[in-house]
Amino acid sequence: MDTHSGTTPVIDLEPAAREMGALAAAVDDRRLTGPTPCPDYAVRDLLAHIVGLTAAFGDAARKRFGPATDTSPASGLPPLPDDWREALPPLLDELVAAWRSPGAQEGMTRAGGVDLPGQVAAMVALNELVVHGWDLARATGQPFRADEASLRSSQALLTPADGDGPLFGTPVPVPPGAPLLDQVIGLSGRHPDWQPDGPGGRG
Repeated sequence: MDTHSGTTPVIDLEPAAREMGALAAAVDDRRLTGPTPCPDYAVRDLLAHIVGLTAAFGDAARKRFGPATDTSPASGLPPLPDDWREALPPLLDELVAAWRSPGAQEGMTRAGGVDLPGQVAAMVALNELVVHGWDLARATGQPFRADEASLRSSQALLTPADGDGPLFGTPVPVPPGAPLLDQVIGLSGRHPDWQPDGPGGRG
């Protein structure tokens, strides 16, 4: 997390986007039908979601409203594009650049059919990269790396405020003193020890 004008925190998506790009590039096609920590998502579905959200949050940063920003994720998942390997890297680059543009994290924008402050949208976009990056890494047997600033941003977003319910599903308790990554993954409603061949291997 950087600072803007010395006061307003600015969310930097580059570290998480770079990690997502590296993870996606290393996915073996034989893994595409395998399970992920996301209920009802195979690896193919997770990648389709990642491609879609990357494009949508890029439009949200530019305040370029249309089907990508106005459609709820609950409306269904598009198929994974045949050219996803070529399409995703520039989309990730554009996402990072869009949220670094002057004014992107100011005012209101829209994502998933919901109007929300620009800075909150940037936090949601970053959290999507972090949590789904972990999903993809765990589902495809890859190590996952996240910088502390990105994890702190996700932790702040996912921790329910007093009187509020969880943002993305019921949190999974983790032991006291657990690594920050495990805390974030638990807050997202996932089991930090999930494995594709374990008891929860189908979601």
